[in-house]
Order: sequence, then structure tokens, then C-alpha cells
Amino acid sequence: MTDNEKEELKTIIDSQMELIREEIKELIELTKPITLDNSIGRLSRMDAINNKTINEKALRDKKQTLQKLERALERYYENKFGSCLKCGEEIPFGRLKIMPYTTRCVQCAGR
Repeated sequence: MTDNEKEELKTIIDSQMELIREEIKELIELTKPITLDNSIGRLSRMDAINNKTINEKALRDKKQTLQKLERALERYYENKFGSCLKCGEEIPFGRLKIMPYTTRCVQCAGR
């Protein structure tokens, strides 16, 4: 992988981390407890509780993705970025562009 490709991937990681942090802020607002003093009907309250549950799952997923991106950034600074952790081969640039947090090449991920 060339230095330009590595820099491009670092830019992708940085922008994805920034975007995910914003999404996390929004999801935190959406997952706040539903107070009983809100004057909404029973069905509306049930919908609100259901939506809260869905947003909590999305929040967990976003936090997990952010952690993966942070680890990818650590690997970037340690000069370990772009190598498969299982076989040691270089991970294709196209795969890293789509999933910059991936730690395995296509073959090892498929096993």
C-alpha cells in the first residue's frame, strides 16, 4: 500500500469517526427516558418505548463501530495498519476503503 493510499484511509477514518460521534450525540438524545408526565396516549407511549429500544440498539452499534475505528487509527500510528492479523498478508485497498476498521483479508474473513 502506498503512502498516498494510507493517508487517504486515515482521512476516511477521521471523517467516519467525526460523523459517528455526531450520530451518537443524536442517539443519546433519542434514548433519554420517557417521562410519565408527558401527555401522550397509551399507543403513542408504546411507540415511543419501541423507538427508544431501536435507538438504544443503534447507539450500541455506533459505539462499537467507533471503537473499531479508534483501534484502526492506533494500528495506523503503529505502522500495523493494512495487514491481516491472521495471515499477515496485505488487506486490499478497496476493502479498507469500505471498511477501514477491518483486520482481516477477504480470505481469512471468509474462513
